[in-house]
Amino acid sequence: MASSQVGDMVNGNAERTRHLAKFPPSLWGDRFTSFTLDKQLWDKYGNEIEVLKEQVRSMVVAGGRKAAEQMNLINVLERLGVSYHFEKEIEEQLEQLFAKFEDNEDYDLFNIALHFRIFRQHGYKMSCDVFNKFRDSNGEFKETVSNDVQGMLSLYEATYLKIRGEGFLDEAHAFTIAQLESLVEGPHLSSDLSEQVMHALKQSIHRGFPRLEAKHFISFYEKDASRNETLLRLAKLDFNQLQLSHREELCHIFRWWKELDLISKVPYARDRAVECFFWSTCAYYEPQHSVGRAVLTKIMLLLSVTDDTYDAYGTYDELKLYTNAVQRWNVSAMDELLDYMKALYRALLNVYDEVDRDLAKQGRAYGVHHSKDAFKEIVRSYEIEAEWFKEGYVASFEEYMKNALVTSTGRLHTTSCFMGLEADVATTEAFEWILTKPKMVAASGAIGRLVDDVMSHDVRLSHS
Repeated sequence: MASSQVGDMVNGNAERTRHLAKFPPSLWGDRFTSFTLDKQLWDKYGNEIEVLKEQVRSMVVAGGRKAAEQMNLINVLERLGVSYHFEKEIEEQLEQLFAKFEDNEDYDLFNIALHFRIFRQHGYKMSCDVFNKFRDSNGEFKETVSNDVQGMLSLYEATYLKIRGEGFLDEAHAFTIAQLESLVEGPHLSSDLSEQVMHALKQSIHRGFPRLEAKHFISFYEKDASRNETLLRLAKLDFNQLQLSHREELCHIFRWWKELDLISKVPYARDRAVECFFWSTCAYYEPQHSVGRAVLTKIMLLLSVTDDTYDAYGTYDELKLYTNAVQRWNVSAMDELLDYMKALYRALLNVYDEVDRDLAKQGRAYGVHHSKDAFKEIVRSYEIEAEWFKEGYVASFEEYMKNALVTSTGRLHTTSCFMGLEADVATTEAFEWILTKPKMVAASGAIGRLVDDVMSHDVRLSHS
C-alpha cells in the first residue's frame, strides 16, 4: 500500500477502528534528568569496601567452622546482596560442603531447609528425602516442628526450589504458609520476626528482585542480636555505592530517551524508561554489567512502544505494513510507513546499529543478529494477535499459548541479556542454545505470560 493511500485510510475509517488504551502519563516527570556523581563519596565508599571485602573473604575461606555455620555465612552474604564479590570462594565452599553433607541428626529443620535451598540454588541435586525425619508415621509434620517459626520460614523458602513430582514439597508449601500465617496472628512472635515472616509471605526470596530483597534483609539483619558488624557494614556501603552507579546509569538512559523524543511522536504509548531500567537491574545488577543494562533497557523501551502500537493504536492494515518493515529491517522500508510508525522504526534501526557498533569494539557483536531475529519474531506474533482481534476470533488455549510463548519475550530478553555479558560467558554456543528453545526459557515465558494476563485481567475488571 502506498504512503498516500495509507494517509487516506487514517483520515477515513481507520480512525474509528482504533482501540485506544488511554494509558496514564509517566509518574516520574523529569526527576531523573539530572544527577551528578559525588566522586569524593564514591571513593570514600570504595576504599572502605575494599578493606572490608578482604576481611569477609578471609571469613569465607577460613577453616575450622562447622558446616551449619559456614552455610549460614553464605546465606547471609547472599541475602545481604554482597555475595557477588565472593562467587569463586563461595562455589568452592559449597562444593566441599555438598561432598561432606550428611543428614546429621543434630540439624534442625531450619538448617536442613537452608542447606536444601542453597544447594539447589547453586545447581546441586539434593533430595527432598532429607525432610523425612521431620514427619511422623502418617507422613504429617511432627508437632515439635510445627511451632518452630524459623524452621517453618526456612522450609517455606526452600519449597520454592521444588521440581515436578515432589509432592511432599507441594504439601510443605501449603502447610508452612498456613502455619506462618497463624503464628503471625498470634501473640508469641516478636515484632521483628513477625515483620520478617510477613514480608516472606508477601515476597519470597526466590521470586524477589535482588536489590530490593537485599535492602529488606539489611533492615532485618541490623536488628539481629547475633549480627556480624563487618558483614553489615560491607552490605550498607556496597548497597549505597551500587545505588549511586544505578542512579548515574538511569540519568544517562533518561536523557537519551528524552532526546530521542519518541513519545511525543507516538503519544498513545506508555513512557516507561524508569520501569524498563528497573527491570534491567533485576536481570543483572552487578557493576560490571553497566553496558548490558543500557542495551537491555533501550531494547525493552522500543519493545514496550511496539507492544502499545499493536495493542493500543495501530489498525490491522497499518500493523501489517509495520510487520513487513521489521522483517525487512532496512531503512528503505520506512517509505511505506505512516509518520508515527516512521519515528518508531527509525528509533529501532538506530538503537540496534548503536548496539552493534559498541559491541563490535569489544569483539562481541556476534549476538546482535540473534536479538534482531527475536524482535522480528515477536512482531510477527503481535500481528497474529491483531488479526485475531480484527476477526473477533477466540483462539483455543493451545493456539494462544503457542503464540504467547513468543510474545512473552523470553527469547528476546534472553538474547538481549546475553549481549551485555562477557564474551567468555555469552559465547556463540550460548546464543545457539537459545535457538533450540530450551524448556527453561519456554517455562519462564509461559509463567510470565500467564501471570501478566491474570494481572491485566484483574486491572480491567477493577476499571469496568
